[in-house]
Amino acid sequence: MSYPLLDTINSIRDLKALPEKQLPALCEELRAFLIEHVSKTGGHLASSLGAVELIVAMHYVFDSPTDKLVFDVGHQAYVHKILTGRKDAFDTLRKEGGLSGFPKHSESVHDAFDTGHASTAISAALGLARAMRANGESGMAVALVGDGAMTGGLSYEALDDAGSDRIPLLIILNDNQMSISKNVGGIKDSLTTMRTNRAYNAFKRSLTGVLETSRFGNFLSRHMEQFKNRLKRFFAPNLPFEEFGILYLGPIDGHDVRKIIKYLRRCRALKKPMMLHAVTTKGKGYPFAVENPEKFHGIAPFEVMTGKVSPERQKTCSEVFGDTMLSLAKKNEKLVAITAAMPSGTGLTEFAKTYPDRFYDVGIAEAHAVTMAAGLARGGMRPVVAVYSSFLQRAYDSLLHDVCLQNLPVVIALDRAGLVGADGETHQGVYDPGFLSTMPNLVVYAPSTQREMVAMLEMAVSRKEPAVVRYPRGSLPDLPMKNKVFFGEWEIVEPLQKTVIVTHGTLLPLAKWIAKKNGVGLVNARFLQPLDEEMIAYFRENGIRILVMEENTVSLGEKIALAANPCRVRSIALPTEPIPHASVDRQRERYGFTEESVTKILKELSEEA
Repeated sequence: MSYPLLDTINSIRDLKALPEKQLPALCEELRAFLIEHVSKTGGHLASSLGAVELIVAMHYVFDSPTDKLVFDVGHQAYVHKILTGRKDAFDTLRKEGGLSGFPKHSESVHDAFDTGHASTAISAALGLARAMRANGESGMAVALVGDGAMTGGLSYEALDDAGSDRIPLLIILNDNQMSISKNVGGIKDSLTTMRTNRAYNAFKRSLTGVLETSRFGNFLSRHMEQFKNRLKRFFAPNLPFEEFGILYLGPIDGHDVRKIIKYLRRCRALKKPMMLHAVTTKGKGYPFAVENPEKFHGIAPFEVMTGKVSPERQKTCSEVFGDTMLSLAKKNEKLVAITAAMPSGTGLTEFAKTYPDRFYDVGIAEAHAVTMAAGLARGGMRPVVAVYSSFLQRAYDSLLHDVCLQNLPVVIALDRAGLVGADGETHQGVYDPGFLSTMPNLVVYAPSTQREMVAMLEMAVSRKEPAVVRYPRGSLPDLPMKNKVFFGEWEIVEPLQKTVIVTHGTLLPLAKWIAKKNGVGLVNARFLQPLDEEMIAYFRENGIRILVMEENTVSLGEKIALAANPCRVRSIALPTEPIPHASVDRQRERYGFTEESVTKILKELSEEA
């Protein structure tokens, strides 16, 4: 496809050379370019389509990298990548060795800060602004923040701090009423009030029109900030941001690129903490994304003309979880479900429709979700918190202090555990076993099939201690369960020999193939915590050589080595270095989860005897 304007732009300098009147046409070309390319690579489409004009205006007014542009989450940064010299590499998006799906400083000097999780941009931009001031630099820090990120507490900690410091910091609020799913909570209501307060917006337009008809009026318009603030408080008394000391401007049309440029130039001149509120439509320019922004938030390759993605061959783990929750809720009226802004991504959409009074979407607030679940459990309910592995990291203290130390029956349904492929470093679900295994009273379940997953969820909900059931992105095999799940017991898959492979979850099929070929035993470690003490005792008493395979940083291997001492124990696990984006198969190959690598270690382990 030909793009007459976009084809001439290979750098920010080229963009700035374009006449302002041509920018709306450029924005339409950028949308067409995004749809064409993301349909082939997959990626975060709807959020990027909604932010086109905002990002074009940002780069037209500000001077990156002198000015520091930070993108909250990074889902919306694709146009930024295109405009900063990466257009020709866009077909490599999210592919091994290609462009990251998120801002990445090592990829471009224009990516001021790596962002993958929500609500961090204001804090990071404030830090960059203070560093520039300390270094005597003249640039400005700009954070493009989605309204979904404003449901996260970290945003308000940053606002509170920023408002106390007269520093060049601009927060652009991209308000599309969505995070991944539709936004919830009081902040959403407050933003809605600001967007729709007709009295204030009509009065502001009328007053501005009158003032701009004379020279004296123009003078007054430029020097009436205090009066405007009083008007805002009168017409919109719930306006939250100015209470932090942040100058609030807007709301404005986030798809009028020339108006955005006008406001950004004003903000640049003021050099103080400000928020520009822009109202946008997630998925703008592609009807399928507008109609279903959740589906097109993070989408696999799709057919442009129909918006259809190739169907999955079997149920995903998220779907199995959602179905199981519906079944469990019928039997237990105390069961409640909690998600942090991801009812669709975690499989809870139908639960929310069927049991609206037993479903809580708390916004992008994982720590709050876990501590609230602890309160629900203390009050006699049976809460299940559905969260991605990489997001549970944000609730470490809540899980340890409020759930585990109090031994409360909260169940964490841990989605996207293990390698996640194209999403890359910030989303790998490989760290949770390391920190979960240190928590008192906590049981960690690791299913390797769909039916094991269902049995473990049922067990976790029926028991009275804290629990985590961890399962991968995509699907687990839908296979019969030969051996019933008993609490705290591992499963012998291949008869125990002098050498035994111990593994769990998605690695079990590979381990089974290798065990059969090499005549070694195989154990399915259904529980990462507690360990199967009887099995460990057998290993110890019989001098078993053990190879532990785990698709996470070393956790189970270290625990077995300590508990089964003096047995010889080797581990194949993931390193603590960041794991870059690639297909899951390529990531496994890179880190030694192959028949050749495992067989080699088995041979070395045998020779050590």
